[in-house]
Amino acid sequence: MKGSDENFFKLLNSALADNISWCESIEKIERLSGGASQETYRIVAKTNSGDRLIALRRAPGGIPSDSTIGPGPGLAVEAKLMQLAQEAGVPEPEVYYIFKPEDGLGEGFAMEWLEGEALGAKIARSEEFKAIRKTLAYQCGVILARIHSIDLESTGLREELETYSPADLINNSWERYKGFETPQPMIDYAARWLLENVPDSYQEALVHNDFRNGNFLINTNSIVAILDWEVSHIGDPMRDLGWICTNSWRFGRTEYPVGGFGTYVDLIAGYEEESGRKVELEQIKYWEVMGSFWWAVGCLGMADHYRHGPDQTVERPGIGRRSSECQIDCVNLLIPGPAELVKSTDLSVSREMPRLDELLESVVDFLRADVMSSTSGRTNFLSRVASNSIDIVIRDLSIGESARKRELGRLQKYFSSAGDLDELRWRLVFGLRDGSINLEDEFICNHLRQTVVNQVAIDQPKYSGFNTAISARQISAT
Repeated sequence: MKGSDENFFKLLNSALADNISWCESIEKIERLSGGASQETYRIVAKTNSGDRLIALRRAPGGIPSDSTIGPGPGLAVEAKLMQLAQEAGVPEPEVYYIFKPEDGLGEGFAMEWLEGEALGAKIARSEEFKAIRKTLAYQCGVILARIHSIDLESTGLREELETYSPADLINNSWERYKGFETPQPMIDYAARWLLENVPDSYQEALVHNDFRNGNFLINTNSIVAILDWEVSHIGDPMRDLGWICTNSWRFGRTEYPVGGFGTYVDLIAGYEEESGRKVELEQIKYWEVMGSFWWAVGCLGMADHYRHGPDQTVERPGIGRRSSECQIDCVNLLIPGPAELVKSTDLSVSREMPRLDELLESVVDFLRADVMSSTSGRTNFLSRVASNSIDIVIRDLSIGESARKRELGRLQKYFSSAGDLDELRWRLVFGLRDGSINLEDEFICNHLRQTVVNQVAIDQPKYSGFNTAISARQISAT
């Protein structure tokens, strides 16, 4: 172990052994591959009746931060939310211990280890879960209704959680994005649309705010636990129903809008029967747009977190590039239409030895053939992430320059300017922000669609939203 790891192990061993009655000591710590915004660990604890597993959630480096996917109440309140949800009939693990300042571990808590599947793609696709998928959307509706029924006053949550109106939530994310100082016009377009179509009224409730496929555990019969309460707040409960339907969490199964496994009808039925409240489909669809906008900003937050630490893993910039996936979902929801893909450049015509693409491909081959075959757990996962990041660079070498030239040409034509790409991107962004550019402007809608489609062709051409955008009815390849 490195010195910092040894110290973490020693402090954690002391905290858990002193505060969990049946824990004598800890035998092993393993950081898991999930948890892009928080650290997640599996701990083997020694007891007088044998080994027992504990799950641990901890802020990155133990330091609370709101620079990843948005503002949150902190892990101590997250633990309380899990306890309150369990009392309301929501499946949750038992919380064993919440870290105190004197533990020297930062912010986090230890909880019951529950067996189950959390991988969203497996839940949506595996034959093992075929039977539960028939009722899973309905179960999600029931559970969300129970979460939204938790009393805000008697539990003290009114004082411990932030309250956000829909407009507050949109502006909060928009301001975070502006702080990154990167011109991403489709994000500004989506923010404008959301604010111009904000819901007139809603009934305040506890909002989980990250309830989706991938943030709950299931077995073959039911949902075992709802996870990741780190960005919960008080607001419009329809946010939760729209988020689980956002395309990012369908894992390619676009025919099943609820998490890639269920239908709107079943989700709404479970919610209405449990809550007695009527849900309109248009409410959910509004919050789907919000979900894609929010996660587009959240992905950029991961890249920003990589730049500033403390958890500078290879996973974070890789997730940062997924912002374009969310932006293409906004395109498909708000400004669908024909798209043109630029031709790729044949890199093999270069006489350099070795070529840049060959150097990069050799690293990808090493990661996938050698590193991944001889590792497991988080190292194996991060090796895959690293190889995927290199694939992005290779695709950028092939089509990036052509795509950016076309983007520049369109902007120069629109603004009647000889400015460079960065200057004109900012000009477009500021025009969207101050309202001087109309959201109905056909040229701008077409420009945004072309730009985002070709960016996703670089970042992730296997993404389902990209396939939707370049469907046979829309594509005009050049």
